[in-house]
Amino acid sequence: MPARLLLPSRHARGFTLIELMVTVTLLSILMALAFPSMGAWLRNSRVRAASESLQNGLRLAQAEALRRSRQVVFSLTTNTTPQAGGFTATANGTTWSINTVPLLTDETAQFVEGGVLTSVAADVAVTGPAAICFNSLGRIVANPAPGTGAACTATTGQSYNVNLNPTAERPLRLLVELGGQVRMCDPAKALASYPDGCP
Repeated sequence: MPARLLLPSRHARGFTLIELMVTVTLLSILMALAFPSMGAWLRNSRVRAASESLQNGLRLAQAEALRRSRQVVFSLTTNTTPQAGGFTATANGTTWSINTVPLLTDETAQFVEGGVLTSVAADVAVTGPAAICFNSLGRIVANPAPGTGAACTATTGQSYNVNLNPTAERPLRLLVELGGQVRMCDPAKALASYPDGCP
């Protein structure tokens, strides 16, 4: 029996060049539309990361004041090694430090913990007080000389604004109430209408 030649079928499956070009064109259009929103999401996530780092530091300072039953100061500074001591609290600092406030004249402030804001999110700008003191009840208290080079002058609630340099689509604000409560909110929203809004 002679061998039959197998000829290619007219209905062979596959993509034509035109179908492939149309698919690539549609994908490139979708990607071009997604890039701006992806960039905004990345910028906003950097603001969120820095805000959460700051919020964790403030809550830790309050918790340490309660745990140790003594005054604790939360400070912003530009010193990258605040645990070494001798740093000066600076408004708009790039790192934060928690220290105990000396009770006696011959006592020195004890370093509790520190954190870095700029490594969490580069180009982040934090505006707010250089130092906030928490008393043994976890409440904000004024102290003219807490031992970090900046006075805690707050007798009312304080706030930190966190934004990117120059700006992010969604800046955040941290509110530290007189009673010690720390809350993150969105300044673009009103508290009356949104649960994450600022008062």
